[in-house]
Amino acid sequence: MNEVYDFDKYIVICDTLVKIYKTRDIEVLALQGLDLLIEHGEVMAIIGNSGSGKSTLLNMIGGLDKPSAGSLFVGGVDLLKMREKDLPEYKTKTVGFVWQNNARNIIPYLTALENVMMPMQFSNIGNVYDKKAHAKELLDMANIGHRVSHKLGQLSGGEQQRVAIAIALANHPKLLLADEPTGSVDTRTTALIMDMFRSVSDTFGTTVVIVTHDLQISKKVQRAVAIRDGKTSSEFIMKQSYAEQAGSITGFSDNGADGGSHQEFAVLDRAGRVQIPAELLEKLNLGDNKVMVSMDSNERIVISAP
Repeated sequence: MNEVYDFDKYIVICDTLVKIYKTRDIEVLALQGLDLLIEHGEVMAIIGNSGSGKSTLLNMIGGLDKPSAGSLFVGGVDLLKMREKDLPEYKTKTVGFVWQNNARNIIPYLTALENVMMPMQFSNIGNVYDKKAHAKELLDMANIGHRVSHKLGQLSGGEQQRVAIAIALANHPKLLLADEPTGSVDTRTTALIMDMFRSVSDTFGTTVVIVTHDLQISKKVQRAVAIRDGKTSSEFIMKQSYAEQAGSITGFSDNGADGGSHQEFAVLDRAGRVQIPAELLEKLNLGDNKVMVSMDSNERIVISAP
């Protein structure tokens, strides 16, 4: 990755990012030189199994944890050099969080409207009437404007999650980070949440990053980045735009990230290393960790068992 970073194009820049967790007896290498670029206004997903490093990456982008080495820029700000006293403003104005556990998102004794207005107390969004109008606008965008006076216990799981998204957007963040936002809702609510993310991007220009282990989510976004063993292993790029898919016969119906709607690309790191998808490695039936690498007559690189 070029060290002259394009901050006008990319809101998130991860360059050989490393995170090491240390205890008295053990060291855990959570990220191992991860490279990632996220464009302004993009709606994208980061996918991976438990322990892949995706939650570690989310926490560092959100300012909840610091990298051990490498470079991490968000909105042109170097998070490795950010002072502790500047973190509260960064968390208030630059990023918004949607947690999987709704109890972490919503204050139970406040109404939906009051919950959305709460973060505005720490920003410069006009007077109380401006705050209330903005909160209602966000709840309407979440298709939950008719539940503004309801509290946590009076809302369904899907309604709680949509209120949580509205709360995360209260202070006009440049970046919305969603941790498994559809993990505990049904298919219909998942579709509503994904539609809201696209609407947020189109209306406010907000960049939306969804962290999930659900491969089905990756067919709902333009781009999904797979993380394995602390590195980006591949990217799934949508072949058609949302508008093109909406106008087609099949739409998003049955095409997953490995089907017809997306194409998978392996990701090369700076040293030219690439992670081969696990299912392809299994087909090689290797006895050890050695493979043959050659180029055929069509100038294609071929990886085969010895």
